[in-house]
Amino acid sequence: MSEDQRDKLRSDTLPDDLPARPHYNPYLWAGGGMSEPVEEGFTARAGEPRQEGEPVATQEQVVEAMRDVYDPEIPVNIYDLGLIYDLTIAANGDVGVTMTLTAPACPVAGEMPGQVADRVAMVEGVGLVSVTLTWDPPWDKDRMSEDAKLALGIF
Repeated sequence: MSEDQRDKLRSDTLPDDLPARPHYNPYLWAGGGMSEPVEEGFTARAGEPRQEGEPVATQEQVVEAMRDVYDPEIPVNIYDLGLIYDLTIAANGDVGVTMTLTAPACPVAGEMPGQVADRVAMVEGVGLVSVTLTWDPPWDKDRMSEDAKLALGIF
């Protein structure tokens, strides 16, 4: 089928105002299928203890680091998707994050907390990082930032 034929078929079958929708792509995942659900309380760890007297990272620096992590199925970062439920930074620079995912059977459920922990641990002034996964409360689109809703065509 030529590109022109595909464009014609698409224009004949899909309304112009249909927003882009994330989809599951089996070619992105090893084994080609969904992962097993990850249990509540799963925790990923990264980082190293900081030397006493060094400056501690700010919340803004840590949030910016989390904005570098994307769900591979959705073109919006995890922070603006509303997947981060809690962020604490201790006086010694240790960081605690509580996060969720869009679904318990998400293909990256076992990997995403580790990606977040690794990225946050790279921030200057961060010590030990723990990222704990929770399913309560369940994620919903109301947790998304206005920018994320706009990017995904959710109004």
